[in-house]
Amino acid sequence: MPVDVVKKNNVTVRNENGRQTIVFAHGFGTDQTAWGTVADAFADNYRLILYDNVGAGLSDPAAFSPNKYDTLHSYAEDLLGICRGLNLDDVIMVGHSVSGMISLLASIKEPGRFKKLILVGASPRYLNSEGYLGGFTQEALDGLYAAMANNYYAWVSGFAPMVMENADKPELAQSFANSLASIRPDIAQSVARVIFQSDHRADLPKATIETLLLQTKHDNAVPGDVALYLNQHIRGSHLEMVNAEGHFPHISAPDEIIREIKNFIG
Repeated sequence: MPVDVVKKNNVTVRNENGRQTIVFAHGFGTDQTAWGTVADAFADNYRLILYDNVGAGLSDPAAFSPNKYDTLHSYAEDLLGICRGLNLDDVIMVGHSVSGMISLLASIKEPGRFKKLILVGASPRYLNSEGYLGGFTQEALDGLYAAMANNYYAWVSGFAPMVMENADKPELAQSFANSLASIRPDIAQSVARVIFQSDHRADLPKATIETLLLQTKHDNAVPGDVALYLNQHIRGSHLEMVNAEGHFPHISAPDEIIREIKNFIG
């Protein structure tokens, strides 16, 4: 395995001898450990690839530049770099939140690398616009950026429970808050702006890989209307509403996600 790829994205490979490969990619504020329970369910029968997006987890901090990572295409190129470095083709790609769009963009550029896409709580655009409900107004996003800049750790303490939901399991929000707090505040602010201001609606019809969309019953970060929009604009995609709440069903309701993935990949 190329050392530079491993260092840059803290790539982990499990079960080298698995005949089929599943790649797991995490969302904003988490790292590859967020997939722990879900990944474990596939470890016996599949080769698993997990990694940290640059700026998160144990990725190489020197690799992050706000000028380079000012678009999701840069993260998609990192994913393709991992696929090239490990000679991966026909992988089952599982991407949460922003990594859903990152995975889709990578599949458009090099479709032969991917056999199936599974997008969990993905969104092509978080900002509301005419005829489209993304979930946030620009005023709300500007307030979010200001709160991050003013007192990052105070913002973390409020944002984590809002998007994790599952108030009966406060330990989940605390774990997410700890993960967010471990990110350098300047990196977190830069990445948040890129994610929340992105618009990849025009890319959706370009996707050609069979896609499963997983959406919870209620998600403060990604409304159900967004999942319906994805389903309408990604040709041949399948949408499943999972019996869970919040933006992190792979953490709060892993059995639901495991079952849907198994049903989809056969």
